[in-house]
Amino acid sequence: MKKAIACLLLVVCSYQTISAQTSASVAIPENKGFSVERLQRIDKLIQRYIDSGWIAGAVALVTHNGHTVYYKALGYDDKEQHKKLEKDAIFRIASQTKAITSVAIMQLYEEGRLLLDDPISKYIPGFKNPAVLNQFNKADSSYTTVPAKREVTIRDLLTHTSGISYAQIGTPVANAIYAKAGVVGGIGLLDGTSAENIERLAHLPLMHQPGEHFTYGLNTDVLGYLVEVLSGQSLAEYFREHIFEPLGMKDSYFYLPKEKYTRLAMLHSEDKSKHVVNMEPKIGINGEFYRDYPLDPDGKFYSGGGGLVSTAYDYTLFMESLMNGGVLNGKRILSAHSIRLMTQNQIGDLYVNGSRLTKFGLGFEIVTDAASGRSTSPPGTFSWGGMFSSTYWIDPQEKITAQFVLQQFPNSHGDLGEKFKVLVYQALQ
Repeated sequence: MKKAIACLLLVVCSYQTISAQTSASVAIPENKGFSVERLQRIDKLIQRYIDSGWIAGAVALVTHNGHTVYYKALGYDDKEQHKKLEKDAIFRIASQTKAITSVAIMQLYEEGRLLLDDPISKYIPGFKNPAVLNQFNKADSSYTTVPAKREVTIRDLLTHTSGISYAQIGTPVANAIYAKAGVVGGIGLLDGTSAENIERLAHLPLMHQPGEHFTYGLNTDVLGYLVEVLSGQSLAEYFREHIFEPLGMKDSYFYLPKEKYTRLAMLHSEDKSKHVVNMEPKIGINGEFYRDYPLDPDGKFYSGGGGLVSTAYDYTLFMESLMNGGVLNGKRILSAHSIRLMTQNQIGDLYVNGSRLTKFGLGFEIVTDAASGRSTSPPGTFSWGGMFSSTYWIDPQEKITAQFVLQQFPNSHGDLGEKFKVLVYQALQ
């Protein structure tokens, strides 16, 4: 009996500590719909991957009805230096940046600065009279084009149906065309600006006719530049004033201030045996990717598609605001109506990354009834993730937000994120 009471007190103290660090109130999970015992399966799962040498460590944060029910850091930030991973470690969130940029676009939509079906050329003239790739010559990366049937719209960009692909991580054809023109993916750089990158991209061919396919690409980078054009601010300034400060996101940046350099998490990779190792400071054929790019004191490349760093807690504040219809702690960043638009199927019958089950809204993947029948997530759950193995989701039906963060690329054991999702829902009472 004494042992049981001691264990209970340990749990209470643990959650009270979290409460001091977060704005969401925290209580013993059984009081908020979760089982403490079943949540511990998450610890065991992550530790198994750490012990197997597949990952160095992970941070996970889960809320339910605005209450934090799980918030832990397990394993190492830097295994080679035996540096423990802390909950407030600052991560490269990569494509989780896209949701924030999409919200910024919807804020400008609410101010009457744009309409979703406006052609992007109305604001960035280089995109006028787009052409679509017809034939490609692999020998010299030359190509022929045909005229696009219509112009690319802001809605096309929000839904990744514009025909714009990714540089460096896209298809071999897109990689070659973009590389020849000097278009880059947007992160891991130490020079240049997003404006320069997008102006080069604007004159290149689309990979397909606008609206005809889902092609994950530099669409949200174009939208980030659009925010700058319409607001007259840098994307960093706009995010800080209109999203980060209202929500209390104090650790979210494109480039970290020097006093926070030591909190940037180590970025990991894999050796030939698929075991985790620290990523080299520079990678790529020409060393074009810099592991510690968020520490650049002169950085000006504000990639709306992948440039931000943040913490699990900061990003949870952002997710909570969306869960609450655009408001958190009395600060509204978006209307509930706009969030309704963002979380509805906007692509019709198109496939998302080869799947007909999930759909895409304005910046988020959406779980459909059909997709829900094959996973734990209820219909209407919206989500995405980041290149460095982070993932998040927002479940309006069960009132759950969840953030699971690694810092690893590539990751041959990427099923951990999906297993984490299963273990979150199995602990729901």
